[in-house]
Amino acid sequence: MFSKGKNFSLHPFKIFYLGYDNIFSALQKKSSHNKKIILQCGVGVSSKNFKKAVDRNRIKRLIREAYRLQKIFLSDALKEKNIQLALFIIYTGKELPEYKMVSDKIDLILHRIAMEFVKNNT
Repeated sequence: MFSKGKNFSLHPFKIFYLGYDNIFSALQKKSSHNKKIILQCGVGVSSKNFKKAVDRNRIKRLIREAYRLQKIFLSDALKEKNIQLALFIIYTGKELPEYKMVSDKIDLILHRIAMEFVKNNT
């Protein structure tokens, strides 16, 4: 995903993503349930900027929660186009963020990705 996919920055985040028609077909064959995987997301925080694991884990929890609450429209857009997406969000800031800022930025990120797939695959 990091070498073949696309990326962009929206301070304080760096986003990598890769969308394919059947990116997770190998995972689906190994999976015990027959649910089609549409969207996968990973989150990372640098230990260079945050020495304490408590701080890194808090930031990751904030990002995952904001993503969980806002991913529905992106998932629906991907289902319409029959596209699967792998997404990785890296927090590059140097200060502990507030949830409101994280939520607003994740909303912008997901809308930007959704618009790219709707625009490119119409």
